[in-house]
Amino acid sequence: MTELRVIEICAGAGGQALGLERAGFAHELAIELDDTAVKTLRMNRPEWDIRQGDVADTSVWDPADYAPTPQKYAIDLLAGGVPCPPFSVAGKQLGAKDERDLFAWAVEQVGIMRPRALLLENVRGLAMPRFAGYRQHVLDRLHDFGYSAVWKEIQASDYGVPQLRPRFVLIAMEHHCLKFFEWPEENPNKPKVGATLREMMKCKNVFEDDDTLEKWVKLADKVAPTIVGGSKKHGGADLGPTRAKLAWKEMGIDGYGLHDDDKPYSRNDRSITAIGPKLTPEMVARLQGWNDGEFSWKFEGRKTAKYRQIGNAFPPPVAKALGLAIAKALKKSKGKSATLRDRAKISAVDPIYRALRDSGEYMTVADIANKVEDYLNELEIARHIDRLSHDFEIEEKELNGLVSYRLGGFRAFTGQDNHSRHESFRKNRSRIS
Repeated sequence: MTELRVIEICAGAGGQALGLERAGFAHELAIELDDTAVKTLRMNRPEWDIRQGDVADTSVWDPADYAPTPQKYAIDLLAGGVPCPPFSVAGKQLGAKDERDLFAWAVEQVGIMRPRALLLENVRGLAMPRFAGYRQHVLDRLHDFGYSAVWKEIQASDYGVPQLRPRFVLIAMEHHCLKFFEWPEENPNKPKVGATLREMMKCKNVFEDDDTLEKWVKLADKVAPTIVGGSKKHGGADLGPTRAKLAWKEMGIDGYGLHDDDKPYSRNDRSITAIGPKLTPEMVARLQGWNDGEFSWKFEGRKTAKYRQIGNAFPPPVAKALGLAIAKALKKSKGKSATLRDRAKISAVDPIYRALRDSGEYMTVADIANKVEDYLNELEIARHIDRLSHDFEIEEKELNGLVSYRLGGFRAFTGQDNHSRHESFRKNRSRIS
């Protein structure tokens, strides 16, 4: 085998797909729900097997079809940028209760497909204490399948993207493989907005002369705030919330809208205002890491549809950096067998969850406190239990005048036929993105 194979779920418009391709991964399959994003993928890579539909619908694809057999090797990588609204700070942080949550479902597919590695990325909100129990469940399930995992918050600006775009990344591999994995080295030279967009601004005659252009380049000598594409439920063609718009204003960019790629700039149509010029989707794509060279890509749709695809994407240079790191670990571990010493000890992200899970019985606050290594008072334990109740069923009963707790089922969709996610998804499908 000379080529690494990847299956990508929730592929979007192809940011991660392009980056992984540049890292040496060949797409066995890519699945995406959004019609316009699927058209973008097929326009750029017509030779790929690209399927449209709910990634959890086995009529679209069946993960069991890609499990290893004596006749075929395992898929090298299962990757995806599953929907972020369930964990977004800007949203309600419904987590397991959100019909768009596919993180736990994706983890369950590892047990079915047995890929050599897993790559999932999401917003930094998933790293918050609110989701400690959720993360612990993910790590425990992967450990059950024979995989070790690492989490890390990474910044796109550390990998050649002129944008502050924090993402929470999960990498998992079989126990004996992960010891070869190292996070990609960060680049201290962060590209800036002005230098990145200088030639595009010049070609479109945005500024009246070169001196004015260079003054703007100097003003915009900063890393951009996070570009937010919005969703079908919320968000349109502008550069994000109020704080982001103020940051753009300091760089001489009007973030209250976007300008069409194929139209000239003019103060008459307010593509240039007192604040400065509005960006085009093509310019936003450049700030996401796409370019005319290694990361060349075209986007289907009109202005808002293009911007939504671009703004919601995983920057290709970041995906490439992670892909190269994963590929390096897989190649180093190839042919090496596992030993008992390779079974990594899983750390406790949420000790309260672990105490309840390991017990399986009703526990009082005092029982829980005795099980955890770190000292936690009753109020802290109560806060932990309240957080857990968002993503897990917490059963309560009174014993000898004391309230006792037992951990029930995980609320998240993991593939259950009778999960409420199915009906909610059916009703909201046209607005899910």
